[in-house]
Amino acid sequence: MAVETMKASTQKPAMTMYSILFAISFVHLLNDSMQAVIPAIFPILERSMGLSFTQLGWIAFTLNITSSVMQPIVGWYTDRSTSPYLLPLGMFASLLGMLGIAFAASFPYIILSVIGIGLGSAVFHPEGSRVAYMAAGNRRGLAQSIYQVGGNTGSSLAPIMTALVFVPLGQFGAIWFTSFAAIAIFVLLYVSGWYSRQLIHFPRVGKIKSKAKKGVAIKRKKQVVFALIVLIFLVFARSWYFSGIGNYYQFYLIDDYGLTIRQAQIYLFIFMAAGVIGTFFGGPLADRLGKRNMIFWSLAGTAPLALVLPHVELWVVIPLFFLIGFILNTSFAVTVVYAQELLPGRIGMVSGLIVGLAFGLGAIGSVLLGKMADATSISFTMFAVSFLPLLGLLTILLPKDATLDRWAKES
Repeated sequence: MAVETMKASTQKPAMTMYSILFAISFVHLLNDSMQAVIPAIFPILERSMGLSFTQLGWIAFTLNITSSVMQPIVGWYTDRSTSPYLLPLGMFASLLGMLGIAFAASFPYIILSVIGIGLGSAVFHPEGSRVAYMAAGNRRGLAQSIYQVGGNTGSSLAPIMTALVFVPLGQFGAIWFTSFAAIAIFVLLYVSGWYSRQLIHFPRVGKIKSKAKKGVAIKRKKQVVFALIVLIFLVFARSWYFSGIGNYYQFYLIDDYGLTIRQAQIYLFIFMAAGVIGTFFGGPLADRLGKRNMIFWSLAGTAPLALVLPHVELWVVIPLFFLIGFILNTSFAVTVVYAQELLPGRIGMVSGLIVGLAFGLGAIGSVLLGKMADATSISFTMFAVSFLPLLGLLTILLPKDATLDRWAKES
């Protein structure tokens, strides 16, 4: 009886903790809203500081590469030594970075401030994903969608920020977003308290990792590595396309369609808001239809619409934007869950790798696409990125969900 009680105390609770999921999703919204300040302020910085597209790309690169490099490292560390109160500490770094953005007077100071925001994001994302995993119960797809939809909602606010905050207030408008960091710290103190109490149900992931590593048959290791490489390549395709639209399509609308900065933000908001809806529905659909299927259709289904987008009249852009944003993001949360099942027991590192990689590859894309726009034109750049979703056809190389289940049973 004592042994059974001990086993029960260390098993993952089956109940889905919606209060924690919505709390961590809300903080995800606040965190990614602060990150969204960076692309939102691009049109202001481009005019007030006279920055080139390449310099704007370097700003995006700094934000994304800082968080992407650190996320898997944070995940690797916390897999071995869980640190619940690292969450509010990381958010404090974002608060300092946001203060810096409001008062920065030159390009180097902008870069330095962006590093602070990137470090805060690097701490939050793998630990936030772990909290969602712990609170998921038996509904991992839904739980990851609730968590990710908060982040996508925050990112989608960038065009609204540009139109309502930065156009009238300029760069100093960033000061208002320090309140986002303060609220996030308060909520994270509550989440971290719950997190620390749940560790009895989730033994140190470092121990699980060693078991998982020993349990994976040698003949499976090459298959797992190959599948992970394919998954990373798919993240690359989605991230570069999203980076091209999110960072530069506003300039395409301004230059080729003659829209104002404020008008261009409406189109971007529709694209990003549709992505939020797609993220929310993607997880539950994947629970029913399969994660691999959802990853395939999110990219393959986007491809024909993306190819048409650079060649349509202005009135067609809005419905196309909605469909592209919705379909593309149905796999956003699903990709993380798929990777967690591909490498069981490595929740923090895998979450940091996949989400961080999305930021990192988007960062590289921002720089290269900025250079392409400077060297050619914004029109040609938008034409070039329209081919990226075609890479989603490589999803057929991934193991099916049933194969992952079989591997898990054999390990």
